Amino acid sequence: MRYYIIAGEASGDLHGANLMKELNKRDTSSAVRAWGGDLMKDEGAELVKHYRDLAFMGFSEVIQNLRTILGNIAFCKKDILAHKPDVLILIDYPGFNLRIAEFAHQHGIKVFYYISPQIWAWKQNRVFKIKKFVDRMFVILPFEKEFYSRFALEVDFVGHPLLDSLEQKRNSFSTSSDFRKKHQLNEKPIIALLPGSRKQEVSVMLPLMLSVKDSFSDYQFVIAGAPSLTPEFYKSISNDSSVKVLSEVTYELISHAEAALVTSGTATLETALLGTPEVVCYKGGKISYAIARSLIKVKYISLVNLIMDRLVVTELIQDKLNRKNIEVELKSILTTDARSKMLVDFKELVEKLGGSGASAKTAELMLKYLKG
Repeated sequence: MRYYIIAGEASGDLHGANLMKELNKRDTSSAVRAWGGDLMKDEGAELVKHYRDLAFMGFSEVIQNLRTILGNIAFCKKDILAHKPDVLILIDYPGFNLRIAEFAHQHGIKVFYYISPQIWAWKQNRVFKIKKFVDRMFVILPFEKEFYSRFALEVDFVGHPLLDSLEQKRNSFSTSSDFRKKHQLNEKPIIALLPGSRKQEVSVMLPLMLSVKDSFSDYQFVIAGAPSLTPEFYKSISNDSSVKVLSEVTYELISHAEAALVTSGTATLETALLGTPEVVCYKGGKISYAIARSLIKVKYISLVNLIMDRLVVTELIQDKLNRKNIEVELKSILTTDARSKMLVDFKELVEKLGGSGASAKTAELMLKYLKG
């Protein structure tokens, strides 16, 4: 079968690649054309556009790049018609993907949506577009099935694909001493910094995270570099030669860290599933944040707290994200009972996510619906 997959971010590229791997096992004649990244390309996808050329953050940045975004949408529509896929598989990225879903539906192309947009948090009216234009939805968070049922929409809960990705990665992790030796780290305990994957957010988040460095002289701060950004970019922001930047080994870095400061997003869940205590951080532009706050309908910004439906990891948002608060919360998860409590909660989190096998289950269901 001919698959056309669209993922607009690094996490979508990861999950798309794992889905492709399972589809290829079950469909030896599969051909994939995709908007994604290097991981999907490595699995055999013919890459149309890389996600690093698609990611625009915040309301103001979207407006500034509106011509580019509209041009990408127009190009995507033409490309889909030119290649006539058997199915369009959309991965999150709702602002773009829901427009493409409508177009594909109008042209008789079957539409699957893997990894629901976070419409339970804001823009809940998007559920009506999903009902109208998406043939089947595959969700990865346990509360999403109940959310969609409120709108009389049946979806498949397949479990979270991160569990598969982490299981695969763990098997290749080196020991702590080998990891340190390989990356020229000293023997001090590690505090991992995950300041985001876009230049705009890293420019804001990284200086705030590093502001507490002098208060933790017994630890070493190490930056997890995003695939789309160069180590030189991080160094230009940190302006501190003692802070190392490690790219391509984010999971392993987190696993060897005593604690992490994490920009809100999928990374908050990844860090928790790797069993590393964390403080969740977020600071955006004042206008963008004010608009978002007026629209968002959930209590928390981190997936960990949303899935657990209670405060498990501290969220330092906007004005609360300052040097004093970061220092207090980081010390807490390094030296107090809050650390052990958080680790117990992380084990419960894994259980709630439904175990491993999400990618395989999704591939099986997709092929079943395509053949049915």
